[in-house]
Amino acid sequence: MSNPNKIIVGISIGDINGIGIEVILKTFKDKRMLEFCTPVIFGSTKVISYHKKELNLEIPVHGITSLAQINHNKINILNISKEDVEISIGNLTDVSGKYALKSLETATEKLRAKEIDVLVTAPINKENIQSEDFKFPGHTEFLQSKLKGESLMILMTSQLRIGLITGHIPVSKISETITEELITNKVNTMHQSLIQDFGILKPKIAVLSLNPHCGDNGVMGSEDDEVILPAVQKIQKTGKLVYGPYAADGFFGSKTYKQFDGVLAMYHDQGLAPFKALSFGIGVNFTAGLNEVRTSPDHGTGFNIAGKDLANESSFKEALFASIEIFKKRKNYQEIVKDPLPIK
Repeated sequence: MSNPNKIIVGISIGDINGIGIEVILKTFKDKRMLEFCTPVIFGSTKVISYHKKELNLEIPVHGITSLAQINHNKINILNISKEDVEISIGNLTDVSGKYALKSLETATEKLRAKEIDVLVTAPINKENIQSEDFKFPGHTEFLQSKLKGESLMILMTSQLRIGLITGHIPVSKISETITEELITNKVNTMHQSLIQDFGILKPKIAVLSLNPHCGDNGVMGSEDDEVILPAVQKIQKTGKLVYGPYAADGFFGSKTYKQFDGVLAMYHDQGLAPFKALSFGIGVNFTAGLNEVRTSPDHGTGFNIAGKDLANESSFKEALFASIEIFKKRKNYQEIVKDPLPIK
C-alpha cells in the first residue's frame, strides 16, 4: 500500500531479552503514532507476539517478508528469520545477541539502500552482540563503518545537545587521543549538524575542558592550555561561534549550557553524566555526521525490569519523533543548497 508522503521508520529490535520490544510496542499502543510515520520493525512476528502476550498488550501488527508489502496504516514486522528464537526475558544469552545483530545488519542494509528513510535502534547489549561481524563498542562505531561521513554521538533534548570528542574508549586513553585535529573535526561535524539537522543558522558551541578547573594553568594538566585552547582559537578564526574550554562542573552547575546550541564534552561520562542527570528518560541519542539519520533512546537493555511492564517508552518515543524531525530538516536543507541561484 503506497503512501509516498509518510516517512518510513526502520526499527532494529535490540536485545530480545531486554526492554527494547516493550518500549517499541508501548510507543505504538497510541494509534495516532501511525499518522506521523510508517514503522517497520526488523524482527519476527513470533518474537513480537511472545512479548505482547507476556505484557498483556493487545496491539495489532502486520507481518511481512518484503518491504514491498508495507502497509502504511499498520505496524509492520519484517521477518528477518524463519527459525524459532529462544527467548529468556531478563537474561544475557548468545542467542539474543546474534538476533540483535541480524536485526541491526538488516535494518542498516535497508537504510543504505534507501528502502527506509531513518533508523531508530532499540538497545543492544555490548557484550553478547560481539562476534566476527561486530567488533565495535556500540551502535555509533558500527554505523560509522557501514555509512558515509564522520560520526559524532550527540545526546539531545529540545533544550540540550551534548556531543563527545572521544566516545567509547577507556579513561586511560582519553588524554592521548585528544588532538587539535580531532577537536576541529568534531566541532565541524557538530556545527554542520546544528545547521542542517536542527535549522540553526549561526550555531553557538561550547567546548569543555579535560582537566579540573581547566588545568589551573598547568597545575592539574597541560592539555587544556596546549591542545584544547589553541584548537578553539584556530576554529574561531574561521568565523564559527565556538568558545571554551569551560570547566565542566561550573558549566553545568551554573546552567551556562543554556547559552549554547551545542556542547562538546571531552569524554563519555563528562558529557553523559550531567545529561542523564538533567534529562534521563526523555533524552535521545543521535548519530550526527553520517549520510543517514539514526536515533535511539537514552537507556540500555534494562534486563532487571524486562517483562515486568515497568519500562517507560518516553525516550524511545522521543527518539522516533527526533528521527522524523531531523530527516525533514535535513531534506529541506539539501533542497536549499542543491540548486543555489546563479550569480549574474
